[in-house]
Amino acid sequence: MTDDVDTQVGDRLVGRVLDGRYRVGARVAKGGMATVYQALDMRLDRTVALKIMHDGLGDDAQFARRFVAEARAAAKLSHPNVVAVFDQGDDNGTLFLAMEYIRGRTLRDLIREHAPLSPARALDLLAPILSALSAAHDAGIVHRDIKPENVLLSDNGVVKVADFGLARAVSATGNTATQGLLMGTVSYLAPELVTDGSADARSDVYSSGILLYELLTGKKPHSGDTPIQVAYAHVHADVPAPSLLQPNIPPYVDALVQRATARDRDLRPADARVLSRQVRRVRSALEEGLPDDPELTGDLTVPIHQIRQDSDYDDGYTREVTPTTPVSALRHETIVVPVAHGRPTGQPATRKPPPPVRRRPGRGLIALIIILLAAVGLGTSAWYYGIHRYTTAPDLVKLTPAAAAVKAQESGLRTTLSNQDFSEDIPKGQVLSTDPKSGDRIIKDGEIQLTVSKGPERYRVPQLAGLDLDAANLALAPVKLVQGQVNEQYNETVPAGRVVAFYPRFDMVVAPNTAVNFVVSKGKKPIGVPDFTGKTYREANKALRKLGFGVTRTEQYDAKVPQGAVISQTPKSGTLFAKDKVQLVVSKGPPLVDVPNVKRKSLADAQRILTQAGFQVKVEKAPLNLGLNIVAAQSPGAGQKVRPGSLITVTVL
Repeated sequence: MTDDVDTQVGDRLVGRVLDGRYRVGARVAKGGMATVYQALDMRLDRTVALKIMHDGLGDDAQFARRFVAEARAAAKLSHPNVVAVFDQGDDNGTLFLAMEYIRGRTLRDLIREHAPLSPARALDLLAPILSALSAAHDAGIVHRDIKPENVLLSDNGVVKVADFGLARAVSATGNTATQGLLMGTVSYLAPELVTDGSADARSDVYSSGILLYELLTGKKPHSGDTPIQVAYAHVHADVPAPSLLQPNIPPYVDALVQRATARDRDLRPADARVLSRQVRRVRSALEEGLPDDPELTGDLTVPIHQIRQDSDYDDGYTREVTPTTPVSALRHETIVVPVAHGRPTGQPATRKPPPPVRRRPGRGLIALIIILLAAVGLGTSAWYYGIHRYTTAPDLVKLTPAAAAVKAQESGLRTTLSNQDFSEDIPKGQVLSTDPKSGDRIIKDGEIQLTVSKGPERYRVPQLAGLDLDAANLALAPVKLVQGQVNEQYNETVPAGRVVAFYPRFDMVVAPNTAVNFVVSKGKKPIGVPDFTGKTYREANKALRKLGFGVTRTEQYDAKVPQGAVISQTPKSGTLFAKDKVQLVVSKGPPLVDVPNVKRKSLADAQRILTQAGFQVKVEKAPLNLGLNIVAAQSPGAGQKVRPGSLITVTVL
């Protein structure tokens, strides 16, 4: 039944276009708080991974605000081992992230199929994860949810870490989403997140240590019937040594895991970058094939309290443990049990002085020789492990990787390209920094990690025209640009709130943190409408068109308004926008009247009738005038409509 419901939910989203930009495709994965789909960014014509939050999360205003803030912070991370965040949006309550689409599988798939892994392979997988976390910790971002499901392995072998900041966004809601997160990630949860909810870079270090344990053993260190039991174990039980399950694991690998997963966060490495350096030291020891490295194991071992002897009662056992005895060493510890001497119950113990020892001749000399030989052996071991097998890292900065490799080889060392970073000072393609640094101690035949300069950090300004200001800022975040001045102007074509223009312009190459100044539309400019009632149409039409309005004209007769003048106007006040229409009603003058019929009437009667009707009269004699003064014709003719006061011409015989 659950599968059917999931399929229906997926079917509803497949094919839908979010934010007018992302066409949702096939479902890729489903988690406790979101489902991931393959999608097409129709604006940039590229495939993206769309992480869509489950229904209901978008209804929580606090979560929505935190989601946007954390997404923006994650979008600022630019690192080859971090899944890039391109965009964030809210489509009618559907919250989503648009991210880089990675073709491949998760680390969970690899663990399920191949764990336990060899220590070398496990560390090689952990190194890029720590590289991604180092970049995040340098930027002040804590992941809070490191687990195999959030580590992606691309088909071309690149390791990518996803979901930076989402754990913090979900935990802020305080609702069932948080409970789901706890249930999904409790196996990797740092003790401080369980006890007081606080997290810093050392919390990610702890989760990374748990991840390493699982890679080495194929199992999680703590188990229980409920998530609460597992969380309790994180708080109250140390992570066991991986070698208890895989005996071939060297003690210094045990120590690395237990140092990273110390319950007291102050005993862990300060952040992922420190842990990354420790991983490289352990990896070098593995390459040398060392079954043990006492100095390295000692450096990594978590300090423990010294076991105190009872000064008033001798229990008959002798056991010596130093404050920094590694847990892995205790499993090989020999306990000496002397022969017990009985005494009556209830009687105090009495200590008898030992009998005098009779020394045989020469025994002191033999003991001295043994002590000297032991000291020589110890000194030789200390010299080898502490001095002889180390050399000094050369200065490789500003060399090309090829030249750096040659120079390192002269010292018997190897180089590897571990990272690339931007630099304003070191030209592109030259070594920016090394680990270890120049002058630092390194094992002979060891490996120097090279960070190569990508040259000055520069980005192209994206197309921002037509976006609202929030969307424009989201587009700026991945290229590390910031909002500058915002100037609002009226615009007749761009809707209010949208970007009209911006500078630097589209596709210009600029440095990070460059301020982009915006001109944002205030929408169409409102224009006041003047009243032209009573004015001539010619005057009104000219003035209204000059203001940017269109004009429509209708005509009608009006006895009071002169012909050609404006009888009425719609609207006659208020404001309109350019190209809006103003309607004018123009007077055609007084209404027309019918011309009376005066033909065959006497001239006197005709003049009287026409004059009384308000017309003017003009008399003309017919060419063959007979002197009868009878109207033979009239113009205009009888029944025609003319303006009042018009001239009527009559012709008499």
